[in-house]
Amino acid sequence: MSGNSDFFSDVYDVVRLIPTGRVCSYGAIANYLGSKRSSRMVGWAMNASHKFDDIPAHRVVNRNGMLTGKHHFQQPNLMQELLEKEGIAIREDIVVDFNILFWDPLVEL
Repeated sequence: MSGNSDFFSDVYDVVRLIPTGRVCSYGAIANYLGSKRSSRMVGWAMNASHKFDDIPAHRVVNRNGMLTGKHHFQQPNLMQELLEKEGIAIREDIVVDFNILFWDPLVEL
């Protein structure tokens, strides 16, 4: 379990760096952490992150820009509302201009 805990902490450290108005994907975070095939585990970390106030989990979407984690928020529309407050347009649960707004930690950090 401590291995998962360390991985989750590493995920949270990366997610805290995603700038306001940008989004990242589970896979990009896993790749940055050297665990390219661990995007699902990044998702588990995001699901467990809601007990912390300083992790912008709403900025993590799937590889196509879809809000696949929205059901893990207190209200199903909260993820979209938080992104829209940051100026990110959402259409049918997908980030509009995903390729432009995508923040890749391998490139940015």
